[in-house]
Amino acid sequence: MHAEDLRFPAGWVTHRRQHSPSNFVSLKQLRRLRGSEQVAAICYRIGKRGLEFLLVRTRGGRWTFPKGSAESGLTHAQAAALEAFEEAGVHGRIEEVAFARYVRIKPAQNRHSPQIEIVINAHLCEVSRLTAPQEENRNPTWFSAEKAKRRLHDDRPSDYGNDLARIVDRAVARIQRRYREDHRETIPIRKAEVIEIGDAKLIPIRMEISKGRKRLRSRN
Repeated sequence: MHAEDLRFPAGWVTHRRQHSPSNFVSLKQLRRLRGSEQVAAICYRIGKRGLEFLLVRTRGGRWTFPKGSAESGLTHAQAAALEAFEEAGVHGRIEEVAFARYVRIKPAQNRHSPQIEIVINAHLCEVSRLTAPQEENRNPTWFSAEKAKRRLHDDRPSDYGNDLARIVDRAVARIQRRYREDHRETIPIRKAEVIEIGDAKLIPIRMEISKGRKRLRSRN
């Protein structure tokens, strides 16, 4: 993240001699501000049990999506894929464009430090296989959509849990739409013959069905 993208609290100035040190952001706070944009991999698979989502444990023991800070030199999709690999051992395909975003408010550590608003860009990731994750104690586990929403609600404020549940709902809707598009049945072309009234000549034609309407095409 570039310096111009950092969000500073009201009253921040760069002229040291005009204000007391309490008006300035410490180096520690600047490092926290660097993490104000993150990426998440919404990992899924479709198998014998239907659609399932992959969650991992946080250091505090809660269930979450594989996520982390946006990395310099990487696109958001590449950074999300890296988090999925490191935290859950994911191999698969990830969408380049985020399909959703959600916000997490990180409370201030003290009255002098600002509250941090973290924007998380959610990328859909289709998992082809799993290997051992590089990070310990992540315990990657598959859940149905409904169970995943319940796990994401556990030990969280209700509004934040609701935001995470909505991400699952939006992911389900997007996956279903993509699945229908990829598995749309092609309507077979059937041959028919018609008689021209003028000279009673048989003309082979092709009959195509497009968007619910019939269309006749002569082979001549």
